Amino acid sequence: MAGRPSLRWQLLLLGAFLSLPDLARAQTRYSVPEGLEPGSFVGNIAKDLGVDVRSLSARSLRLLSEGGRQHFQVNLADGVLLVNEKLDREALCGRSSTCSLQLQLVLESPLQLHRVEVEILDVNDNAPQFPKKEVSLEITEVANPGTRLPLEVAEDPDMGSNSISTYELSASDHFALSINVRGDGVKMPEIVLEKALDREKMAAHHLTLTALDGGDPVRSGTARITVHVLDANDNPPVCDPPISKVFLEENVLSGTLVTQLNVTDLDEGLNGQVEYSFKTSNNAPDTFLRLFSLDPQTGQITTKAPLDYEDSSAYEITVRARDKGSPAMEGHCSLRVELVDVNDNSPDIVLTSLSSPVQEDAPPGTVIALIGAKDSDSGENGHVHLQISNYLPFKLVSSFKGHYSLVTAGPLDREKAAGYNITVTATDAGSPRRSTEQTIFLQISDVNDNVPRFSSPSYTAHIQENTLPGASVFSVSASDPDVGTNSKLSYSILDTGTQDVPISTYFHINPENGTIYALRALDYEQDKVFQVPVEVQDAGSPALSSTAMLHLFVLDQNDNAPTIVYPPVLRGSAFQQTVPSSAEPGYLVTKIVAVDADSGHNAWLSYQLQETSEPCPFRVELRSGEIRITEALRESEAPHRLVVQQAQPNPDWRFSQAQRPGTSGSQNGEEGGAWPNNQFDTEMLQAMILASANEAADGNSTLGGGAGTMGLSTRYGPQFTLQHVPDYRQNVYIPGSTATLSNSSGKRDGKSSGSSGGNKKKSGKKEKK
Repeated sequence: MAGRPSLRWQLLLLGAFLSLPDLARAQTRYSVPEGLEPGSFVGNIAKDLGVDVRSLSARSLRLLSEGGRQHFQVNLADGVLLVNEKLDREALCGRSSTCSLQLQLVLESPLQLHRVEVEILDVNDNAPQFPKKEVSLEITEVANPGTRLPLEVAEDPDMGSNSISTYELSASDHFALSINVRGDGVKMPEIVLEKALDREKMAAHHLTLTALDGGDPVRSGTARITVHVLDANDNPPVCDPPISKVFLEENVLSGTLVTQLNVTDLDEGLNGQVEYSFKTSNNAPDTFLRLFSLDPQTGQITTKAPLDYEDSSAYEITVRARDKGSPAMEGHCSLRVELVDVNDNSPDIVLTSLSSPVQEDAPPGTVIALIGAKDSDSGENGHVHLQISNYLPFKLVSSFKGHYSLVTAGPLDREKAAGYNITVTATDAGSPRRSTEQTIFLQISDVNDNVPRFSSPSYTAHIQENTLPGASVFSVSASDPDVGTNSKLSYSILDTGTQDVPISTYFHINPENGTIYALRALDYEQDKVFQVPVEVQDAGSPALSSTAMLHLFVLDQNDNAPTIVYPPVLRGSAFQQTVPSSAEPGYLVTKIVAVDADSGHNAWLSYQLQETSEPCPFRVELRSGEIRITEALRESEAPHRLVVQQAQPNPDWRFSQAQRPGTSGSQNGEEGGAWPNNQFDTEMLQAMILASANEAADGNSTLGGGAGTMGLSTRYGPQFTLQHVPDYRQNVYIPGSTATLSNSSGKRDGKSSGSSGGNKKKSGKKEKK
């Protein structure tokens, strides 16, 4: 220990003392407080030892201290013991309860040894100190009150009352200070838990421990103590807010962030590490699992498939938040995802019922179809309006929301339109608007509202007389714009009762195709024209019909031989005519008049004399039948027998309409008049000629009758005068002379047949009467 003389030094001094029997053995004690500055007064050693101060220098005063350090010195001038260097009791004596420095004072001449003991008194010059200024302690948050946390004691090199006296702890709601005294008297501070901890409220408690000594003034030392509350998994993960709602448009892209869950776990470490997962149950549908994904680490919920408001407008999602503590604790987050409808659906048109076909006579307001309209969207996006084209004879009537009736709005006519393509357009009120079209084909059923019509109200046909029964005469045709049974036509011949013999005995009509057949051979000379009324009737109910008239003209055939009507000759007898002997060539002897029951060309006659071997001084005009003298007669000649033969003319009689009949087709452009242009005119002329011939034969009329009539009765009307009738005994125009058998002068016409004298006859066509 510093200040103590070594063993060797002690032995040497002892030997010296023993060898010096007269050495003084006095010991002087001094007490000085530590910490005195060098030069401080300790004691008057010269006086206390009884040594003359003046001799101190002469006697070589030496002051020896243990350890060789000169803590003190003697002032030889006054013999005062002074502090040589600042004394530190703690440095010199440490933890010893007493601290004294032993000094040896040696004087020579004579040699003397004095013992001097300087007690170093403790001064409270040291404050208590803790081994560590920062102390860290740990305690679990679930520790029970009363739990103790020992602390390291503070150190104070001072002794006695200057050493550690007590400890103090800063104020705390959870901790208190407890001081225990060991057997050696050392005071041991401890922290005692008084109130349960909650790491989540305060994870660390900061305290200050103060060590106080008993000095005056009191010195102290402090240590900062941090009590770390160790986490226990006593807190479940908590979702903030526990129930949330998110609005999301239905047409967002896959991968869109729905929400970021805000979950906190007041624990730390594994106790506060949270993993996320969807929670499903038997009571809650798990369809959202295919639509949403959850990041188990971050708690982000995103879409992973297209969303459809029409499938589901909202999803209830429960997320389990579970920490990694042991035992693990979990919390739950409830999320409601409500989809915002987007107009992504076109309206639907639902045809509930359709009455097709509909009769064309359906009155306005007849319900044709029931149509529904719906749209899977909501709000304005799902509000649907139906419409059809305005030009159709239909309209839509709204019965109640989303339901319409398609009704007729005007008259229908199947014959104008057998069906309608009705396009129904459904438009929603979204933005942008979406629409759908559906075409309904409505068939119009036929009603027998059309009368069958012939292609013409009257028909004209011709048939040769003597045609064999069963021959086709004519075909009539009719049409009916109706369809089906209403347009199935049947033909029939009507018996009007105006004929003596029913017309149906002459003709038959095929009821299916309208072909008319002759039931018997017809005789032109008996019936020249038939009025055949034909009826066509449909098969509707009630049946509708119409009629047409067939004017059937019988065409003449040359089936009748000519008959001489003048001069009248009984069968088997001859006609005698006296000719004056003075008659000159060209003299008109007589005129032969013949008729033919046929008509037209078949009734055109030519005359000629039967050839004989004897020369004949007469000739007959080919066309007129006039017999004239060709050469002078002799009175002595015997009577001549003439045989007239009559026949139809040669083909050179068949002239064009621009020509009139005449010898060798001669034409006189100066002659006007109408030439009969049809069978009726010819027949009328023929009847007039026959009547005139009969009158002549009866003697009621002369050949030279009224002027311009040539014996024709006036009852036949003035329309057929001399210019129209070539000769009153012919039923055709006769070209050439118009001379009569008796001239107005009463003389025979002595001119030749080639004379141009007499009245000229007009030719041409006569208008039909």
